[in-house]
Amino acid sequence: MAQHRHRTAAVTGTVLALAAALLAAIPAGAAPPPDTSPLDLTKSTAQWIDHSTVAVPEDGDPAATATLVADPEGELAVRDGELTGTGRKSVLRKIPGGLSAAQRARFPHLSAYAAYEVAPKDRSHTAEDLTGQVVLTRQQPDGTLTTATGVQTHGVLDDLYASRATRATLGPVFRKGGVTLSVWAPTARSVALELDGDRVRMRRDDASGVWSATGPKRWTGKPYRYAVKVFSPSARAVVTNKVTDPYSLALTADSTHSLVVDLDAKSLAPKGWRNLKKPKAVPLRNAQIQELHIRDFSATDRTAKARHRGTYLAFTDARSKGTRHLRKLAAAGTSYVHLLPAFDIATIPERKADQKTPGCDLTAYPADSEKQQECVAAVAADDAYNWGYDPFHYTVPEGSYATDPEGTRRTREFRAMVKALNDDGLRVVMDVVYNHTAASGQDPKSVLDKIVPGYYHRLLADGAVATSTCCANTAPENAMMGKLVVDSLVTWARQYKVDGFRFDLMGHHPKANILAVRKALDALTPAKDGVDGKRIILYGEGWNFGEIADDARFVQATQKNMAGTGIATFSDRARDAVRGGGPFDDDPGVQGFASGLYTDPNSSKANGTPAEQRARLLHYQDLIKVGLTGNLADYTFTDSAGRRVKGSEVDYNGAPAGYAAAPGDALAYADAHDNETLFDALAFKLPTTATPADRARMQVLAMATATLSQGPALSQAGTDRLRSKSLDRNSYDSGDWFNALHWDCRDGNGFGRGLPPAADNRPKWPYAKPLLTSVRVGCPEIEAASAAYRDLLRIRASEPAFGRRTAADVQRTVSFPLSGPEETPGVITLRADDSGSDGGDGIVVIFNATPQTRQQRIGALAGTAYTLHPIQAKGADSTVKTASYEKGSGIFTVPGRTVAVYSRSAP
Repeated sequence: MAQHRHRTAAVTGTVLALAAALLAAIPAGAAPPPDTSPLDLTKSTAQWIDHSTVAVPEDGDPAATATLVADPEGELAVRDGELTGTGRKSVLRKIPGGLSAAQRARFPHLSAYAAYEVAPKDRSHTAEDLTGQVVLTRQQPDGTLTTATGVQTHGVLDDLYASRATRATLGPVFRKGGVTLSVWAPTARSVALELDGDRVRMRRDDASGVWSATGPKRWTGKPYRYAVKVFSPSARAVVTNKVTDPYSLALTADSTHSLVVDLDAKSLAPKGWRNLKKPKAVPLRNAQIQELHIRDFSATDRTAKARHRGTYLAFTDARSKGTRHLRKLAAAGTSYVHLLPAFDIATIPERKADQKTPGCDLTAYPADSEKQQECVAAVAADDAYNWGYDPFHYTVPEGSYATDPEGTRRTREFRAMVKALNDDGLRVVMDVVYNHTAASGQDPKSVLDKIVPGYYHRLLADGAVATSTCCANTAPENAMMGKLVVDSLVTWARQYKVDGFRFDLMGHHPKANILAVRKALDALTPAKDGVDGKRIILYGEGWNFGEIADDARFVQATQKNMAGTGIATFSDRARDAVRGGGPFDDDPGVQGFASGLYTDPNSSKANGTPAEQRARLLHYQDLIKVGLTGNLADYTFTDSAGRRVKGSEVDYNGAPAGYAAAPGDALAYADAHDNETLFDALAFKLPTTATPADRARMQVLAMATATLSQGPALSQAGTDRLRSKSLDRNSYDSGDWFNALHWDCRDGNGFGRGLPPAADNRPKWPYAKPLLTSVRVGCPEIEAASAAYRDLLRIRASEPAFGRRTAADVQRTVSFPLSGPEETPGVITLRADDSGSDGGDGIVVIFNATPQTRQQRIGALAGTAYTLHPIQAKGADSTVKTASYEKGSGIFTVPGRTVAVYSRSAP
């Protein structure tokens, strides 16, 4: 079960979104009927939503008497139809009309529930009752028990404590002369601090529910845990949990204990940290982002220092091939490196001595063998590899990426990595995963739920923890989980000088929570905090699915809802059109714009007839045009059928293609860590007759649709070098063999390293096997693709045509002059002209995805001088240099499989 849990944890993005959507059969805004016996204390179908109100699924029996029963010892049970045990009883009064309008607004999914009032005389006992087991019963007048269920209490906990608790400073806090450790545990019967073998009494603040202990500075560096005595619904008993601090700032190896650490200590700052000079901040609308996994970067790079491989410090190896390549990208226009999760990860043994490696010679097997994946899978649970979408402690760097996981070396080395990347001209984004935890309940990898059971995680109607994101979904809609998100991110920004954050499954957060993050970051100033928080960029996955889909519980941070906030969401619209098909296609040969649909067909019958292919290709071209505008909802253009449409009126699988309000609301990409790499997707989709050079050129063309769009663009590290994972669609736990970046082209690009792991790829093996022995690229193609991509980056960075500030600017300056019924299938022509403005520009971009040279005549430009853009004219791609333009006729001639950028010539 654990292996499956963390496998699906890694599938963040459209794959997960669509899969979860299929599983979510809950109508928007409706509460699902509890799937439980009415006498079942393992379920919690009642919800105590504030100090005076309990919400319960309507049972239609007006004669029943409802009662809350609270037992501090947690011994209530149902036997032979009777509630046994002792507890304080509060008889409830049914409220005519149910919940109030304000309560329904706060808990829309409970709108159809019956409402019961807690008598005023009983409300003074609420805080005490919440420290034990709470059960709701309903009885007939004759005493027959008709309902006995547990009670969800997150609502009343927020009502009682949030106003004070959200203002508390939690975790280790250093002040002159001492240190205070604080933890929020309002339902705990007692909390003690276990510090380096000693047991220290903690004091409870009744108004906030915060327990704290203050001691001398000699506590610094000491390991500690909290001993929390609390009723656990999952254990159905009062337990004493020995648990680490949710606000940990440092940890021992394998996260067994928290460490008392002052992140302001000089000993934790690498040389130059205090006065770190950052690269110039690039606005989100112009950001060009490289998505990179820390271990992938250097694990097999022989030019990195041996002890640094796979660690933070590999980024400080200035002469390694990986670092040199990042500097090339930075010089060309890449502005950010986006690091896959680097907080404390639950599933990687942190000590190298405990990490297993495959027990066979992986290089000895054929390119299409099953043996490589078999050997990798045998040790996957205990090797050094995981993407990291299984958070353990949110605000501590992962120990396996440090040269020593014990103590605070990971803090210093993470900072050294940030400094090295900044020195190389790159700002740093962290991938953060606050939407779920690796575990809940009494699991050894559970933290939050051992301290305040049933609060930090989102519960379903029956009290079970929701798992639509793969694992135990958190509940950032609850005040203290929302606070944890904000506090953690502020720490990463202030103490680690992180320049941006990418939210995993951001749609599972309330929009209000993400806006609270933005507000807190904006308040950070160089003078007060050492960072300019307003320069920190934010973006995330705005997918809409699961138990909170369609704003069922709150206004979500989804694609449509985040438009206009300045916080971007990933756009899957153009990505799918460029690649072709979708992630769940049974046949991976479904083609798209950059993979030969209609213009260079493969043998897959899934593509349909030529007429069907042509129609789908032209629709794909409309999706890509919307993407090139930054996915603007109100941008108007002529579609391929000749209709004047808005971006929001172009269909994407039943949803609007355009949803953004301004450039920067949508983030463009052709591939990321989820699903096959771009090279592997094209390997499945391009015809088998495609040459190595063809594959490289189509890769560059696909990347260009993101790079040359309005708004930010992201590329998976190595995609410019034709990176492959040997057709693995979900390499979250596939080890270095399938994941490592190959900076030396003589080592290949990762293709043909055996059949990809069976767990996620076996159905595709019949398609993969013949490809693994036939598809090949070498140094000429790898180096050519990378150089051509860097030329496009230089154009993107130097031309204001691609970085418009507003939707009105895009509407005024960007057009697709050859759209309509006569549009050429496989060719998109974009014009960006702002010649009336200061520093005016005139740009024409032609994306020719067909194998043949194509001519595109823009009659309105006849007589206007254009030439191939100087960067391409002097650049690395000899093919694009054959592109031409006839001034008299306005005809642009572009070679096949080429993106050509033209600029207006001087008169």
